[in-house]
Amino acid sequence: MAVISASQVKELRERTGLAMMECKKALQEADGDIELAIENLRKSSGLKAAKKAGRIAAEGAIATRVAADGSYGVMIEINSETDFVARDDNFLNFVNQVAEKLLATRETNVATLTAGELESAREALVQKIGENITVRRATVVEGALVGEYVHGGRIGVLTVLNGGTAEAAKDVAMHVAAVNPRVCKPEDMPQEVLDKEKEIILAQPDMAGKPAEIAEKMVGGRIKKFLAENSLSEQPFIKNPDQTVAAFVKAAGGELVSFQRFEVGEGIEKEEVDFAAEVAAQAAAGR
Repeated sequence: MAVISASQVKELRERTGLAMMECKKALQEADGDIELAIENLRKSSGLKAAKKAGRIAAEGAIATRVAADGSYGVMIEINSETDFVARDDNFLNFVNQVAEKLLATRETNVATLTAGELESAREALVQKIGENITVRRATVVEGALVGEYVHGGRIGVLTVLNGGTAEAAKDVAMHVAAVNPRVCKPEDMPQEVLDKEKEIILAQPDMAGKPAEIAEKMVGGRIKKFLAENSLSEQPFIKNPDQTVAAFVKAAGGELVSFQRFEVGEGIEKEEVDFAAEVAAQAAAGR
């Protein structure tokens, strides 16, 4: 049986809201696999979908730019080792330089984008600050109308509308930043995600012993609810929960097409250091 760390239990608690001992037991049964523990908990107790992985460790900044005519937009993520450096003016100036070049060139290959002067500037910044600086990823989106929004320098969104207004496109980007939908429209949800959700629903306690036709209706209803909760077009608009995002865009004279969302460090894990324990260990070793 895997040794379960306090940080694993803490993460599972944060993502599920369940009691500590319940989380520890679930992790032990899943051999330390947090995603499997969540899946098993959803099957056994009807737990609602848990928050996505919160162990985002890399620091840095997101920057966006949109062309003057609104026909395309770009977004860049640049990482640093600490949040302190991510707020440094020298670091932010470098982020802006990269974003401007990305807007001008639309080059999403990071190595090509930063070759030459920008790479020299990055190396000089590393020498000056003393931290590793990495241009992690870049994207370009095109459409009739592109909107942008960056929240706190850490979450960036580009939205694409057919028609509508620049203000509406920005408002939708703000919604995406806050709510983090999985897909733009229900039909965009990958089939493997729907199959997994159906499997979880069928394994929940209240489905046991149900006649096939009733079970099918219950699954259909819950899948429909799942799609509504996770599709941008069907979500209640944050500025007016009485209308969906799609209805808001339609009222502004447009139609939702797509979105891209970056969050600093998503998908990157960094070792968590317990400084108090580290100091105590060093002190003990020095005796």
